[in-house]
Amino acid sequence: MKISEVREMSVADLKDRIAAEKANLDSMKINHAISPLEDTSKFKKTRTDIAKMMTVLAQKEKQN
Repeated sequence: MKISEVREMSVADLKDRIAAEKANLDSMKINHAISPLEDTSKFKKTRTDIAKMMTVLAQKEKQN
């Protein structure tokens, strides 16, 4: 996900998306423990996306 896409989202959308991505990351970790994923780079990409969204969310909340 590009940072420009994240900046266009509203605060409520960001909060919902962060919660969904965190749940997705947790399920990926559980699935990886059971049967290893072929592409483990998805972990890093998901964590990076969550960090981008949390950063933009903090910036937006600080502005208000």
